[in-house]
Amino acid sequence: MSGGLDGLTAARGLSPIEFRLDSSSGVPTYLQLVQQVEQALRLGYLTPGDQLPRVRDVVASLAINPNTVLKAYRELETKGLTAGRPGQGTFIESTLSQVALPELTGLRRSLLGWLARAEGAGLDADGTEALFASVLRDFYDRRDSSGEHRGAARDDSKDVA
Repeated sequence: MSGGLDGLTAARGLSPIEFRLDSSSGVPTYLQLVQQVEQALRLGYLTPGDQLPRVRDVVASLAINPNTVLKAYRELETKGLTAGRPGQGTFIESTLSQVALPELTGLRRSLLGWLARAEGAGLDADGTEALFASVLRDFYDRRDSSGEHRGAARDDSKDVA
């Protein structure tokens, strides 16, 4: 995930998400902000009641136009994920489906092992990302064409790095 959590920030009552931008991604800036909030919701890093960073703070930390942040926040509100409170900020109103913490921890551990094997095989970050994107696309294409459901697909982990 591009955004991250800062335990000190969360402990001070500020927003538990810190936005980051990837200028080489080709993804519009406002969509990068939206995607980071959605990822944080899926992973349980943001929950209903959490406050997003104030527009002026995002503008200051990322050196972007305030309208870009406002556009992202409006998009999140349109999706029903956030709500603005005049004079207070923007707050998470609902969440996205997420995996329970024990399962998420196990999946994360497995993925870290896979990443270590990919690095050992000589893949850099871009190569790893390309391989993962390709396998992910193939997985869902195969699942959608065969009528299989999540978790029912064949384990092809032996076929990759």
